[in-house]
Amino acid sequence: MLGVLNAGHDRLALGHNGAHTFRGPLEPPGEQDVRKDEATMIEDRRGSASKPRNWTRFAALLAVFALSFLTIRLLAGRSAEGYPTPPFFHLFFSDTIHMKAWLATGAIMLALFQVLSAARLFELFQCAPAGRFWGRMHRMSGYLAILLTLPVAYHCIFLLGFETTSPRVAIHSILGSAFYGAFLVKVILVRSRGFPGWALPVAGGLLFAILAGLWVTSSLYLFSSNPIIP
Repeated sequence: MLGVLNAGHDRLALGHNGAHTFRGPLEPPGEQDVRKDEATMIEDRRGSASKPRNWTRFAALLAVFALSFLTIRLLAGRSAEGYPTPPFFHLFFSDTIHMKAWLATGAIMLALFQVLSAARLFELFQCAPAGRFWGRMHRMSGYLAILLTLPVAYHCIFLLGFETTSPRVAIHSILGSAFYGAFLVKVILVRSRGFPGWALPVAGGLLFAILAGLWVTSSLYLFSSNPIIP
């Protein structure tokens, strides 16, 4: 893209990455192509240089996830081995197991809203109102969903522990150990720059999948085998 400067004497050329370079009126036409090739080479070098940086960032995210997983796994393992545990509670529910089931159900419903609001933010569909409404609702629903999981995690980690008495229980224990690590990874991606555009949707989808698996292996199992009572 060329602009005219000083009545056509010196022309301003916009490079491949938006940088401005000046070209005189007697510069051969082929020189412009050379400049474009050079700009393309510089951009390619920058892209190749950023790849190791991206891998380093992803390695850091993986380390955060692994550290969180191992920490929760160790804490839950201690609880399963019979270490002294704090007391159970059930708030305003009939018992602890139903409290956990209903709080997890509330969390998965909010997570479904998270998926829909994220799709709206990425403009996969249009829905009123416009502006910052959906961004705010997305954040608020996410905070509330995590808040609902805390009493559930308290009982699962510090009271029940990591168990493998059946395939369902083993899958539930593994997913529970991975949940907060996936949450931390998503928070870091939201707060950071320099990651590819696909990283945040993938992290959000993984977090939703883990929560859905936790709900299926706990709340849905309870509701399908027992009366649905608060």
